[in-house]
Amino acid sequence: MEKCVDALKHNFAGVRTGRANPHVLDDIKVDYYGVPTPVTQMAGVKVPEATMLVVEPWDKTMLNPIEKAIRNSDLGINPSNDGVSIRLPFPAPTEERRRELVKECKAYAEEARVAVRNVRRDANAKIERDEEESEDDVRRDQAKVQKLTDSYIKKIDETLKAKEAEVMEI
Repeated sequence: MEKCVDALKHNFAGVRTGRANPHVLDDIKVDYYGVPTPVTQMAGVKVPEATMLVVEPWDKTMLNPIEKAIRNSDLGINPSNDGVSIRLPFPAPTEERRRELVKECKAYAEEARVAVRNVRRDANAKIERDEEESEDDVRRDQAKVQKLTDSYIKKIDETLKAKEAEVMEI
């Protein structure tokens, strides 16, 4: 269940809000001497201001390939290369775009809830298969699993609420 919440937080990190977030680059890979390497492992990523990311590659020959990979990604950001670093301006999303992002976040949260419920189902099935437990023990263990499930669903809802507030913030 903890992994479900961690996966949700990872998905939320990739949702682009009006603020610059270095985690949006986590899934972008660049061919570095024949090996697909994440941008974050081959460059320093800085946030000099709330709406700007600066990517400074350690190997300056990788400046153009990194810029090309960012441009070809689905981020919707147009990078600018000044010969030393790559600047990524994050424009503030429109009201309509923010609502779409909230819908995307809600979909991620629902996926996490389903995953937690699947873990609950598997745990309950395992409890029922245990032949050495009495009916009372089975009910008690299932109640514990349900209580744990409820606490994780609550964590997911709180995480969603915080992300919604961040996305809708102007």
